[in-house]
Amino acid sequence: MIDLSFYNGKRVLVTGHTGFKGAWLCKILINAGADVYGYALDPPTTPNLFEISGVGGNMTSVIGDIRDYDKLKKVFDKFKPEIVLHLAAQPIVRVSYREPRYTYETNVMGTVNMLECVRLCDSVKSFLNVTTDKVYLNDDIPDHPFKEDEPLDGYDPYSNSKSCSELVTHSYKKSFFTDGRCAVSTARAGNVIGGGDFAEDRIIPDCIRAIEKGEKIIVRNPYSTRPYQHVLEPLFVYLDIAEKQWNDRKYEGYYNVGPDDCDCINTGDLVTKFCNVWGDGASWINKHDGGPHEASFLKLDNSKLKNVFGWKPRWHIDETIQKIADWTHVYFKSPADIPKEMDKEIWSFLNLK
Repeated sequence: MIDLSFYNGKRVLVTGHTGFKGAWLCKILINAGADVYGYALDPPTTPNLFEISGVGGNMTSVIGDIRDYDKLKKVFDKFKPEIVLHLAAQPIVRVSYREPRYTYETNVMGTVNMLECVRLCDSVKSFLNVTTDKVYLNDDIPDHPFKEDEPLDGYDPYSNSKSCSELVTHSYKKSFFTDGRCAVSTARAGNVIGGGDFAEDRIIPDCIRAIEKGEKIIVRNPYSTRPYQHVLEPLFVYLDIAEKQWNDRKYEGYYNVGPDDCDCINTGDLVTKFCNVWGDGASWINKHDGGPHEASFLKLDNSKLKNVFGWKPRWHIDETIQKIADWTHVYFKSPADIPKEMDKEIWSFLNLK
């Protein structure tokens, strides 16, 4: 497991810091003693974890669009980050069907802008681009876990734009970062779930919204298999990659970050587990709404990450769902206690035997 003392005093820029994953990541970095700078749009939902967590009071937060190169460049010039973790994105598949141009501008040209700033900023020693498990050419072959060397060709505008983001990163890495000045990697994370996600068209937030209203949970694609994992799993991998490649460029690469096979389950089973943990009569119904195409099967081969970093997943799906329920109970009862609950989960994750 990563030694967070590495980050004490480091200048770390996180893009997308106002989002679900970004807020959790900033919480970890702040706890580790890092000097954290964030660049992102306003929080994407109301409520949102960025405000509930209180991380904004312990970091420098700049509200800006990743498509705005000039503003982004000024952030690099002023802050002079040493480590850059690029999470900013348009991350919702269904939104990408409604707004494909915006999705490509954000996910592709946003990555170009980031890498151009990194190229021109001598202080940056470690850069990680966070993409997605959906970057691969997916022909819905049953029980086929994707490996890092397979073709990149996402189907929908979100997935495809993230495939392009990977290719942009590969090109910049080969063209501009062979001198050893800055290490560059990408991380392709599986479906991330956890307390504090309020996004639209995501299954756990849909569960919680239905429970709040006393309604049955609507599941659009109950038989779709996904690599579900707690949000802390990939975040600590990102930090481990950024640290290791800072010290030794042999750790640069393109990494799948997903759970073991035992935790790749279909959405119906995930929601059933959540209802069982929550109790109080929670239940769901299968109601496909005729939405756009989404792959029915997606699984990642995580063996490269295990072999290179000696990594293994920490929380299985049942433990993950319990953590989400615990977080949500605290939020319903006393939102002011959420920062303490987040610290509790982070400590528990790090100290798991």
